[in-house]
Amino acid sequence: MARLAPLELDDMTPEQRAVADAIMAGPRGGLRGPFQAWLRSPELADHGQKLGAYCRYGTSLPRNLSELAIILTGKHWAAQYEFYAHARLALEAGVPEAAVEAIRTGGTAAFEDVREQYVYDFVTEYLRTHRVSDATYQRGLELIEERGILDLIAIVGYYSLVSMTLNVFEVPLPEGVSPPLPE
Repeated sequence: MARLAPLELDDMTPEQRAVADAIMAGPRGGLRGPFQAWLRSPELADHGQKLGAYCRYGTSLPRNLSELAIILTGKHWAAQYEFYAHARLALEAGVPEAAVEAIRTGGTAAFEDVREQYVYDFVTEYLRTHRVSDATYQRGLELIEERGILDLIAIVGYYSLVSMTLNVFEVPLPEGVSPPLPE
């Protein structure tokens, strides 16, 4: 980490170690991304990793919709690490390559899947205007239902926190990886 030295497991407080162990034992398997920074506040790290586990693995939305929302959020915040980490996952989940590339380069993505198009429209509208129109909201009720809208909000909010953490603490990309987002 450019602004923070990594915390070594043996040097962590008992509170930090307990949270680090929980993160490493979970589906993420390691302390990548924002977790080294968050461990400076074990309570934040604990709550954040639990919310993140829900937002990434437990929402009502299928993986392609979640990953699409995540890369849109990473792009909005110009979070190189976030986009790098989730663009591959979006592709694996079935988000079209042309759409991922359009998002990466700042173009307009188009989707055959009406629910993917909805997530794209919802997230871009909200991040641009800080609101969602009645028409967009109503379309969401039809396509992903009320819980899906709430889960979509949670994903965008959580990954905004992640992106901000990555950017402020200048979390580097893995060695040999070029920044995916244009500067």
